[in-house]
Amino acid sequence: MNRLTNQNSPYLRQHANNPVAWYPWSEEALQLSLDQNKPILLSIGYAACHWCHVMAHESFEDPDTAAIMNTNFVNIKVDREERPDLDSIYMQAVVSITGQGGWPLTVFLTPDCEPFYGGTYFPPAPRYGMPSFKQVLAAVNDAWFNRRDEIIRTASELTNRISQSYIFQGQEIDIKPELLITATSSLAGVFDPHEGGFGGAPKFPPSMTIEFLLREHLRTGNQHALIMAELTLTKMAYGGIYDQIGGGFARYSTDNQWLVPHFEKMLYDNAQLGRVYLHAWQVTRNPLYKRISEETLDFVMCEMTDEEGGFYSSQDADSQGIEGKFYVWKPEEVKAVLDNSAQLVMEYYNIIEQGNWEGVNILHVIQDPESFALSKNITLNELNDLISQAKKRLYIARGERIRPGLDDKVLTAWNGLMLATFAEAGRVLQRKDYVNVAIRNAQFLYQNLRSDNGRLYRTWITGSQAKYNAYLEDYVYLSEGLLTLYQTTFDPLWFSWAEELVEHILEHFSDDIGGGFFDTSDDHEKLIHRPKDLQDNVTPSGNALGAHILLKLALFTGKSKYWELATSSISSMVDAMRKHPNAFAQWLSSASFMLSDPREVAIIGNVEDTHTQALLSVLDTTYRPNLVVAAGDEDNGEIVPLLADRPRIGAKSTTYVCKQFVCQQPVN
Repeated sequence: MNRLTNQNSPYLRQHANNPVAWYPWSEEALQLSLDQNKPILLSIGYAACHWCHVMAHESFEDPDTAAIMNTNFVNIKVDREERPDLDSIYMQAVVSITGQGGWPLTVFLTPDCEPFYGGTYFPPAPRYGMPSFKQVLAAVNDAWFNRRDEIIRTASELTNRISQSYIFQGQEIDIKPELLITATSSLAGVFDPHEGGFGGAPKFPPSMTIEFLLREHLRTGNQHALIMAELTLTKMAYGGIYDQIGGGFARYSTDNQWLVPHFEKMLYDNAQLGRVYLHAWQVTRNPLYKRISEETLDFVMCEMTDEEGGFYSSQDADSQGIEGKFYVWKPEEVKAVLDNSAQLVMEYYNIIEQGNWEGVNILHVIQDPESFALSKNITLNELNDLISQAKKRLYIARGERIRPGLDDKVLTAWNGLMLATFAEAGRVLQRKDYVNVAIRNAQFLYQNLRSDNGRLYRTWITGSQAKYNAYLEDYVYLSEGLLTLYQTTFDPLWFSWAEELVEHILEHFSDDIGGGFFDTSDDHEKLIHRPKDLQDNVTPSGNALGAHILLKLALFTGKSKYWELATSSISSMVDAMRKHPNAFAQWLSSASFMLSDPREVAIIGNVEDTHTQALLSVLDTTYRPNLVVAAGDEDNGEIVPLLADRPRIGAKSTTYVCKQFVCQQPVN
C-alpha cells in the first residue's frame, strides 16, 4: 500500500492499492521533489468520475506504468472536492496549455510546483489522435533531463499568465436594468428551442441560468424568459439525465436530448436543481416541477444523508465496473417485475427490445403524460397512479442490484447548498420532515465543521476529524443555507451564525487591492498564487453568491458596508455579465436582486402564534426572491436588527414592510 491508505477521501483510498507510490498533497511529497530534483506528476480527480476510474484501471494499476512513474516522478494524488484551490490553479494551467480541461486532470510540475505540461485522460495505447500515457511519461522525462532550462522558463511564464486571470478585469460600471435585458437576449441567441438548454452537447443542467430567467420573468413579465426556463426544466425532467425510478439528477447529458447521462449523481447538482424546480412551481404551479423537486429531495434524504445529519458528496456512475449498469433496464427485467402493467410502462418510458442505448434502456418519457393517457384511453389520474405504483416496484427490484459506489465525505460548501434547498422547500411545501432535515444538518455542521474560534473546516467523514481550511465557497454557501433556514424557523441562532461567517469572510478573504474575495483565506497554505474564481462553474462563484448574501444581510442589519461591498463587486462584473451571461448567471441574479427594489418584512410576534403563522403564510404563496423576512418577539432585535424598535399594534402580531429600513405603516 502507498501513502493514501489512511486518507479521509474515498477517492484517494480508491488508489491506496495501486503500485504507484502515491503521496497526498503534503510537505513530505513537495520536499521529496525538491530533494531529488524530480518533477511532480499531479493527478486530480474525484470519486464519482468515470474516466478517472478508467485511467486508474488502465494505467495506475499497471505495474509497468507504475514503475515508470515511480522512477521518474514524485506522484501526488488529489481529490478535487477536498482541494478546490489546487484543482482551480492547475485546471487553469491545463486549459491554457491544451485549450480544454476535465477529469482526470494530469499535470506535470517543477519541484517549485509550477506547471509545464498537462492534459486530462491519457489512454494506455495511442488512439483517437492521443499519445499513450507511457509515451507522455517518456517525453516529459526526456524533456526534464535534456531541456530543463526551457521547461523552467515555460513554467514560470505559464504561472504568471494564469495568475493574471484571477484579477477583477472590469472597471466599475453603473448597474442598470439594460444589463439584465441584454443578458436575457444573449441567452435567447444560444437557446435550444427544441430540447431546451443553452448550446449543444454535452449539456449540463443550467440551474443558475434558469434561476436568473425566472427572476427576469418576475421582474419584467418577459414571457420568453419563462419559456426558456420551462422548456429546459421539462425536457430535463422527462429525460434520462433524471432518474425516473429513484429521483435525482445525473451530472450532465452526453447528448443533445438529455437522454444519455454520465450517471454519477452529485450533491451540488441536486441541491441547485431541487431548489430551481421549487421556484418554477411557485411561478407556474405546474405539478411536474413540484414532483421533481420533492422526488429529488426524497432521494437525498433516503440515499445521501448520514445518520448524523450531514449530506454525502456523490454516487458513482459505475457499478461492477460498468457505467450506468445500476440504472438501465432490459424489457424482460421490467416484465418480470410488473407483469400486467409492463407493456404500458415500457411504452411510457421508451423501453424497447433493441435498447435505446448500447443494447439496454435508459428510462425517459418521450410523450407528455396527458397525450399518452389520451392515446391509451385512460385518464391522467389513472396513468399517474399506474406509473407511481410501477416506479415503487421497479425501485425495490433495482435495490437488489449491486449499487454504485458512494462518496460519503461531507463537504461544508455542498451541504450549505442542500441545507438552503431543504429549508426553503420545507417552508414553501409545508413539509415538516424537510425542515427537520435542514435543522439537523445545520446542527451537525455547527458541531462538526466549526472550530472553537468560529472558523470552518472543509471536509468530514465518519470516524475522523474534520480537516482542511475551509474555502470562500464553504463560508458563502453555508451562509446562504443558514439565512434560508432562519427565514424558515426564525431561530436567531442561524442568523447569528450566518453573520459571523460573513465577518470571517471580510476578515480573512478580502482582496483589498484587486477587489472582491480570494478563494483561500489569508492563513491558507502558500501556493504558486492565490486563486480567485469569478466565473460560475457547476456551482456558483463564491464571489457572486457572496455579493448576493451581502445585499441580503444589508437589508437584515441596516449595515451599509455590506451593500457597498456587494455593489462594488457587481459593478466590476458588468462587462463580463453582458458578454457571457451563461457563465456569470449567479452574478446576474445578484444584480437582479439589486435592481428589483428589494423589500424587508419584519413580523413582530411569537413565531409559534397562529396569527404570526397566518401573516407568514402569505409570503410563500408565490415566488418572492427579492424579499428578506424576519420574525420574532421584540427582544430578538438585538440579534436581528430588522426586528428592533418595531412595536406590536394592539398586542397582536404585527407586520412592517420596509425598504432600506424605511417602513410603511404597520399592519396586523
